[in-house]
Amino acid sequence: MMSTPRLVTVRENVLKHNDVLARSLRGRFRAAGVFAVSLVSSPGTGKTMFLEKTLAALQPHCRVAALVGDLATDNDAARLARTAAPVRQITTGTICHLEAAMVERALEGWNLAELDFLFIENVGNLVCPSSYDLGEELRLVLMSVTEGEDKPLKYPTIFNTADLAIITKMDLAAAVEFDLAAAQRSIQAVRPGMHVLEVSAKTGQGMDAWLQFLQARRAESGGRIAEEFSIPSKAASR
Repeated sequence: MMSTPRLVTVRENVLKHNDVLARSLRGRFRAAGVFAVSLVSSPGTGKTMFLEKTLAALQPHCRVAALVGDLATDNDAARLARTAAPVRQITTGTICHLEAAMVERALEGWNLAELDFLFIENVGNLVCPSSYDLGEELRLVLMSVTEGEDKPLKYPTIFNTADLAIITKMDLAAAVEFDLAAAQRSIQAVRPGMHVLEVSAKTGQGMDAWLQFLQARRAESGGRIAEEFSIPSKAASR
């Protein structure tokens, strides 16, 4: 009888340990009333700009913070810090994804009860992050119009583990002859019924729809959704 390869056994143990920590984190987030959102994409999708605009739009109305994963630099964290929101860098070195233990360590010293939203920007990668639960309530997968319409067909797992697909850089769609209908078909082929938003963080297209979606999902989760949290219009113009 063939024995289970050691590499497979180690990976199973790592994922099991991660799942335990992720469940613990999710419990902490819920108890503190903070809505955690993770963002996954390939490099160059415009994820950081999208998050920067989101933080800027939300911050006058609610308390936000961000964790940023990167292999080597803190460039994205420095960019997000310009919004004046609390931001912490997670440098992963050779690891191509964030893990729940990294998120847990990065949160040390923060009082989660003082936050309404926590955004977790994963390392730019559409493969590895799909296997690691970070305790988030909402996982976004982003693809840009410059990447091609068949991205979901090439990376189906991440689309199957995400809650929302966001097509970014819509302001460039005409210039690169992006076929929106084909992209929608690709997404629906791997994840029938998946909700899709089309945005341009640069022009503001679709940002209000994104913020309304975020507000609705937070309300559904039972989070504190009060009158003081009112999504502004023309969010990206800030």
